[in-house]
Order: sequence, then C-alpha cells, then structure tokens
Amino acid sequence: MPRYRLLLEYDGTRYSGWQMQQNARTVQGMLINAARDAFGKVGEVMGSGRTDAGVHALGQVVHIDLPESLPSNRIRIGLNDNLPADINILNAFPVPKNFHARHDAIGRSYLYQISRRRTAFGKNLVWWIRDDLDVGGMRRASAIAAGMHDYRAFADNDPSEKSTMVLVESVEVGESGDLILIRIRASHFLRKMVRRVVGCIVEIGRGNLPLDAFAASLENPDRSMTMTAPPSGLFLEQVRYKGESYRTELCPAVIAG
Repeated sequence: MPRYRLLLEYDGTRYSGWQMQQNARTVQGMLINAARDAFGKVGEVMGSGRTDAGVHALGQVVHIDLPESLPSNRIRIGLNDNLPADINILNAFPVPKNFHARHDAIGRSYLYQISRRRTAFGKNLVWWIRDDLDVGGMRRASAIAAGMHDYRAFADNDPSEKSTMVLVESVEVGESGDLILIRIRASHFLRKMVRRVVGCIVEIGRGNLPLDAFAASLENPDRSMTMTAPPSGLFLEQVRYKGESYRTELCPAVIAG
C-alpha cells in the first residue's frame, strides 16, 4: 500500500486525545473512519505523537497507508469531505514506505496560550488567568528549562518510557495583546510534561513559587511538580524532521476573542 504524509490541524475540545481508544471519540479514530469512507480501506495510520484530551494541533504529522496511488489533492479533499469541521487536512503527499511519522521526528514544538482577560469566544483555546503575572519572572524561569534534564518531576509515570531525560531546545515566553504565549521545543515530551512545566512557570509568575523551585525539581526529580495547566490552551505547533526548520515567529495559534 502506498504511504502518504499528512499535515493536520484540529480543535481537540470534543476529543479524548489523538490516540484511538475503545468507546471514546479520538482524532485518530475519526481519521481512520474518514479514510475508510473515502477510499474503501486503510492500512497503518500513525501520528507523530499523542495529544491528550482537549489538546489541539496546528501541525500534527501523520503517515497513512492507502490502497492505491492517488493525487495528493484528491487525498486531502477526500479526507476533509468525510471529517468533521474541527479536524482539517492541510496537505498530503507521497513518502517512502519506510517514513515513520513518530520515529523519524527529531523535534517537536508546543505552544501554550494564556489569556489575561475573560473571553466569550476563545475559552476552549486559552487558559484564562485573573491574577497579575510577572512575565519577566516567567521568562527567567523558562530559561532554566533549556538543556538536557531529567523531567521525571514534571511527568506522569509511564511504563512505556525508557528514560525521563529530555533535551529541551528552548522555552520562549512572549506577549501578544491580552495573550501570554509559551513555546516549548524539545526532542520529545513525557506525558503531561508540557502542561506541568507551564503550570510551574505560571505559579512562579503569580509569586506562589520561588524561581529556584523550577531548578530544584530538575536537580531533584523526586520533587514532583503537580501544578498542571489545563489542556485548553495547549497546541502541538510543529513537528520537525531531518532537513526541516522550525518557524521563527512566536504568534498566537488562533484569534482567541
């Protein structure tokens, strides 16, 4: 079966995450059903990584095996015609049979949106925080995160993970109007890691945690950091493969109202 690479965006609000589950609506499940409806049958469908319930994607990468060679535009239109409005295929193109969306990825970028005001339109796309936040303190905390560290303190226990060491390439904190944007780029991410890193940075911004609490948890991974940001503000922004570059601008994922 020919293999294709897909680029997806989705609003994860109505879904129990990316990965297919019994008796649950998932993005992967919807994609498989759409492919069957459009093309009759489907082979392997694999994403670059899991996103949790309520988490969104601007650039989820998927490989999919289809029964015959088809024009890229026909694949994109055929899938979109059978997908709900909150899942969208941005592009599709053929790749070698050995391309693997997860194993071939060399970097991933997540974006988190915090709103400093109540919004009537974007509540599922932001974390609204009433408290004043010290953005300078949040930036200083984020700088500590970069580098190779043991992130066990910021992750749920996952027996499938062979190591809790993660190479974090960068953590940026920016502002755009009423939004505070946090972007985290790393080789890979542990379960709940991004949301707990954001939760810790926010608590430092609120003044509820000293700046050295972040560094202390990296140095002593037995000090669990359980402050977990809600899934609503989190987006899988980009997945990077060999020969590809990250986008440079730090801007909102969507207009949040």
